[in-house]
Amino acid sequence: MADESDVAQKAMIKRPEICCNSIFLHGELDIWIKEAKSLPNMDLNSERMRKCFNMFGTFGLGKKCKDLGKLSGKHSVITSDPYVSICLKGSTVVQTRVIFNSENPTWDEHFCVPVAHPVVEVEFQVKDDDVLGAQLIGVVGIPAENILSGEAIDGWFPIVGPHGNPLKPYPELHLSVQFRPVGENPLYKNGVGAGPDYAGVPNTYFPLHRGGSITLYQDAHVPDGMLPEILLDDGKVFQQNQCWEDICHAILDAHHLIYIVGWSVYHLVKLVREPTKPLPSGGELCLGDLLKYKSEEAVRVIMLIWDDKTSHDKFLIKTEGVMQTHDEETKKFFKHSSVHCVICPRYASGKLSIFKQQVVGTLFTHHQKCVLVDSPATGNKRKITAFIGGLDLCDGRYDTPEHRLFDGLDTVFANDIHNPTFPSCTRGPRQPWHDLHCRIEGPAAYDILTNFEQRWRKAKWRDFRLRRVRHWHDDALLKLDRVSWLLNPPSGPNGDRSSHFYCQSDPENWHVQVFRSIDSGSVKGFPKDAKEAEAQNLICGKNLKVEKSIHTAYVKAIRSAQHFVYIENQYFLGSSYCWSSHRSTGADNLIPVELALKIASKIKANERFAVYIVIPMWPEGVPSSSAVQEILFWQGQTMSMMYKIIAEALEKAGLSDKYHPRDYLNFYCLGKREAPLTPQDNLPPENRAMGLAQKYGRFMIYVHAKGMIVDDEYVIIGSANINQRSLDGSRDTEIAMGAYQPKYTWAGKKSHPHGQVYGYRMSLWAEHLGMLEDPCCEPHTLECVRHINRMAEDNWKAFVAEENEEMMGHLMAYPLQVSRNGVISSLPGYESFPDVGGKILGANTNLPDVLTT
Repeated sequence: MADESDVAQKAMIKRPEICCNSIFLHGELDIWIKEAKSLPNMDLNSERMRKCFNMFGTFGLGKKCKDLGKLSGKHSVITSDPYVSICLKGSTVVQTRVIFNSENPTWDEHFCVPVAHPVVEVEFQVKDDDVLGAQLIGVVGIPAENILSGEAIDGWFPIVGPHGNPLKPYPELHLSVQFRPVGENPLYKNGVGAGPDYAGVPNTYFPLHRGGSITLYQDAHVPDGMLPEILLDDGKVFQQNQCWEDICHAILDAHHLIYIVGWSVYHLVKLVREPTKPLPSGGELCLGDLLKYKSEEAVRVIMLIWDDKTSHDKFLIKTEGVMQTHDEETKKFFKHSSVHCVICPRYASGKLSIFKQQVVGTLFTHHQKCVLVDSPATGNKRKITAFIGGLDLCDGRYDTPEHRLFDGLDTVFANDIHNPTFPSCTRGPRQPWHDLHCRIEGPAAYDILTNFEQRWRKAKWRDFRLRRVRHWHDDALLKLDRVSWLLNPPSGPNGDRSSHFYCQSDPENWHVQVFRSIDSGSVKGFPKDAKEAEAQNLICGKNLKVEKSIHTAYVKAIRSAQHFVYIENQYFLGSSYCWSSHRSTGADNLIPVELALKIASKIKANERFAVYIVIPMWPEGVPSSSAVQEILFWQGQTMSMMYKIIAEALEKAGLSDKYHPRDYLNFYCLGKREAPLTPQDNLPPENRAMGLAQKYGRFMIYVHAKGMIVDDEYVIIGSANINQRSLDGSRDTEIAMGAYQPKYTWAGKKSHPHGQVYGYRMSLWAEHLGMLEDPCCEPHTLECVRHINRMAEDNWKAFVAEENEEMMGHLMAYPLQVSRNGVISSLPGYESFPDVGGKILGANTNLPDVLTT
């Protein structure tokens, strides 16, 4: 071991200056944080504050005050509670757990971190945790050029001050780090499902399950014959299905359980409005009455709904809440019934600092959406079936691919006219709603059930603790093992139940994996021990156990893509550390930069690749409001960063005169025009925008979808948006699934697969384009990209025209222009959205970044 003088000499080594050229690390960092020694005592200066707090007890002081009694008498010393944050270009990518009261802590924690960062060095920041936040002890900086070689770096490194100044008593950190570039990882070589040993997305809580069935849905309902037939391989035809109608039938057919998780669930919503098949008794009821009806048949009905803290219905105080989720109304409706309805706030873990607890509890939500029922299986057995997606069973969500604005307001949409852009909108236009959903049958459905049980137990445990109930038994959940005819296959050694469902001879079977964004503040069942958590692929993020496998799944799918990526999402922002400004915003998810780097790599290899991204014209609400404007600003920063990377790749390849960045990456939105209404006379100024929308008979179609299709072989659908809230793991709670059919992959077929995923993508395009032409069959081709862009640009011109012009479908080019060098700007004459106003490129505001990212 080096003596003190050696350590001091090493500590004097200057860290690289920020002005040095950065190196793009794109791949995985394999990191071990092992131990530290001789850390300074950072708590001496805060001892007086701590004593002041102790006068009032230990409330809010966390683990330190609770454990002070374990220290031994007068020789006890209160010292630092160290942990390590690994940072790339200001972005914290992972953190160790906190070691309580130690100047020589041992972590021995392992991380495999996906990276796509331009960096000078990888920073290992050693910090002291405290009740009011964290204090920096010092930093170890490993130059990126040393890491880029791929050689393992392992050893003790001096912890220095942020400006390279030595610290006393000369602390050191023992770590190892090794970099593996994307291009050298065979996991990304051949798309998904390459060979029988393909194990799915690695480092996730739930495993890949082989065998099962997936039904893919677009919108809440698709009337028969509304969309064209889509031919698949082997003479099959893609079948469009009716999501809300299927959910209604599944609820009616349930014998034992109906579990619902929702961001918003409204008891007055009606599921079936334009039936395509006979409706059993009870199907005509609204959702609340339907669930009461089933609970009276002795079916276990449990609902777990997010509690918006701004909504109230107590002591004669009644407020709808900022998000108008109807949580209090729905809870009140089910009171004194046999339906178990719990509204659940987004509680933060008690192990977080006081400030962090307030941020999490106030700003973040439970955003998961799923319906679980028991359904018929073979041999008079029952099984678990799950529905997930953008599945809010509430007002404003019912829609069809027609996306009506004014038609059907007194019939199909009676008492369900939703448009938050306008203060009051009884005559329309309603806000059309586009969404993606799926039904999961087979072993993966039981992982959705596990998620529900973990969340329910946490919610009820908090309810039990806060209400100080003397006796509480978790008897609401149905115990599957007590119902012999309800399939409950035991998990294998890796959590895989596939052997109990898998039928290899069925060519149409699916391989399915469930992903989540969630932390130990929202579930009961995550292990407390760091090693156990690591074995379950959970991240020990400081004081939390975090699952962020949705982000992992997106990154893996994009890196594996060979031909094209198609995304529909309510939001699209991220990779802020690569933006031209506001890099410290904290929107650090990798999705946007991964897409741009994928395109750049294909340009370098002289191969075709295309990315299509469909987003709403503006986030839901009033476009000129501060929150919407800031989200649009972050979105513009994200787009600009991506186009700049692509333009630079074209320049380096000598192709900037031949190809445009939009030959590879395009953003679209959806809109609708109908026969206009005669605007009402004497509308107040706040309703002027509604009057214009009625006059011109137009409005956007709100894209609430959260899905991605890769190469027509792999699909991700869930509740997660592409923003930091949804992908962080410790902010909004989310759930999603990734699935493919092993028979219908490029690796297996050696050509373009035309299975269910291909049929789904083509069906979505049929809805958006109004027709399908030959170029749509090969999305990666330049011919297809330019064909789609021509149609989208024509639709935008028709949408904004003074006279009511017919649109071909609904797909429109997002109203921005992109130069050959990747600079984005407003379309001439369209700096703001038609009719409703609000800058298309948004504006930075004084709102907290954590709220809008």
